[in-house]
Amino acid sequence: MKTRLSRRQNGFTLVELLVVISIIAVLAAVGFAAGNMAIQKARKLTALAAATSIESAVNNFYADYGSLPKNLNSDTEVDTSIDTEFLNVLLGWEPTSGTVLNSKGIRFLTVKEGKGKKGGLMTTGGGTQSAQGLYDPWGGGYKVMLDGDYNEIITPQPKGGAKATTLNGKRVAVWSDGADGVDGAGTSSDDVKTWGN
Repeated sequence: MKTRLSRRQNGFTLVELLVVISIIAVLAAVGFAAGNMAIQKARKLTALAAATSIESAVNNFYADYGSLPKNLNSDTEVDTSIDTEFLNVLLGWEPTSGTVLNSKGIRFLTVKEGKGKKGGLMTTGGGTQSAQGLYDPWGGGYKVMLDGDYNEIITPQPKGGAKATTLNGKRVAVWSDGADGVDGAGTSSDDVKTWGN
């Protein structure tokens, strides 16, 4: 009786290779999704820290001077990517024009320096420092609602059809529109604000 010896060739079959590649692709997709979620969460925390710093700076300015860091007669929304005078007052730097509101030159606002328009404070260098804008981690400005009529009632008015929120007992509210750049509409869950949820 003859026995037949079967010899298996070394290597992988095509099916085995496809299974391994599929598993690697699934693991990579899960890893990228988890990594992206972690990055977005870190950006939201960074934005919330900066928004809270702006709110604290305005409240501390009010405590020292008895007024807001902007001459107003009614509640006003300020965008930190545009209103450099507002930022310069909170930073304790001389304004490039207008009235000196921070005559003591106190630095009320401390935020990280930015690199480009992707988060942080942009300034001019040289002999006289001046703010060029304060940006959230997604490249937009922070929105600041100031109680210009000093009745401690402010109503941040979101754009995009979202419902306005009335805040009692506050002089200032700060928010960021988040990654979608739309306040209150679209994916409002990515918005960052210093009040409520």
